[in-house]
Amino acid sequence: MQQEGSTQIWTKRFISLFITNITVFFVFYGLVTTLPLYAIGELHQTDKEAGLLLSGFLLSAIIVRPFSGKLLDVFGKKKLLVISIIGYFLCTVFYLFIHPFGLLLGLRFVQGIFFSIITTAAGSLAADIVPVSRKGTGLGYFTMSTNLAVVIGPFIGLLLIQYSSFNVLFIVMSICVLAGGLLAVTVNTDDLPQPAHQGKLTFKMNDLFERKALPVAAIASLVAFSYASVLSFLSVYAQQKDLMAVASLFYAVFAAAMLITRPYTGKLYDTKGPQFVIIPGIISFAIGLIMLAFVSGPALFLCAAIFVGFGYGAVTTSLQALAVQSTAHTRSGYATATYFTMFDLGIALGSYILGMVAVQAGYASVYLTAAGLLVVVFIIYLLRLAKIKAKNVAHI
Repeated sequence: MQQEGSTQIWTKRFISLFITNITVFFVFYGLVTTLPLYAIGELHQTDKEAGLLLSGFLLSAIIVRPFSGKLLDVFGKKKLLVISIIGYFLCTVFYLFIHPFGLLLGLRFVQGIFFSIITTAAGSLAADIVPVSRKGTGLGYFTMSTNLAVVIGPFIGLLLIQYSSFNVLFIVMSICVLAGGLLAVTVNTDDLPQPAHQGKLTFKMNDLFERKALPVAAIASLVAFSYASVLSFLSVYAQQKDLMAVASLFYAVFAAAMLITRPYTGKLYDTKGPQFVIIPGIISFAIGLIMLAFVSGPALFLCAAIFVGFGYGAVTTSLQALAVQSTAHTRSGYATATYFTMFDLGIALGSYILGMVAVQAGYASVYLTAAGLLVVVFIIYLLRLAKIKAKNVAHI
């Protein structure tokens, strides 16, 4: 157990939570990559119908996310984390048996509900476990679990369906989630702050959103909108540019850029301030997207992955830490839920709107549009920073 006043991050329970998060996102990213191929190749659906598998999942996550903060307070973060992982595990197993496409869509919707609660609970517990003085570094390390899953999920998923079958893929994923659930059970939460509540499941506006975290979460939604250009369209764009041979390498370089720079950006966040990470992060992300718009060969393609990886990792991790730090410690669940609600909404809207841009103007325009939005994010953040500084000066 972490001692009071300790600045240690990599405690036993933090590591358990870290690995649990990897297993959950491994399934998420693995299925995002492979289910469209499953729907088209095995279930004989169209590209448009295959796209609904992600939309339905995100829709339920967005709907449930605002309620998850209160649910965590009423039922307990660890208890709800474990229960939701059980549901997530059962949904993963059911992929083996559900073949009608309509039922598969329903399964994705239900799994999205459990995913929403799991990620909110895990993120909130991580925020509670990490020492206050090292919040930026600690949450940055925790986000690395998601970054690893970005590579592991698609890589193993594509490898399994290439050399084995979809059923083997679903079995491997189910085993991984089960292992993550067992680790979640071991996380000790006895010493963590418990929110005051009456145990009644009633909802007020204050129970759905953390008002103090909304400005940061709104900025994160715009960043997520831009990230949708990479998450949803990169493989199709790589195919058009005859770069499929290095498409998997893009994700590896993307993750490596996040992982290698994470210890330095986390330390910079805690010692210098979030602006010293967020500002260069936005600039790097935008440069990477512009590179993608004008990509003509593998070298520039992989170079773009470095800029996008560093920028995206630096900005999103810092914004999540800012959202949690913007409110009271006992409201970490609500702040985390608010952040992820806006982030998921940004990805969903980005996938839809940028998809229309792709149809009308091509994928190069998609990446230029996403980069242009980051310029807007840059301006908004500078204005917010100036407002905060002015307010601090006024209080002196």
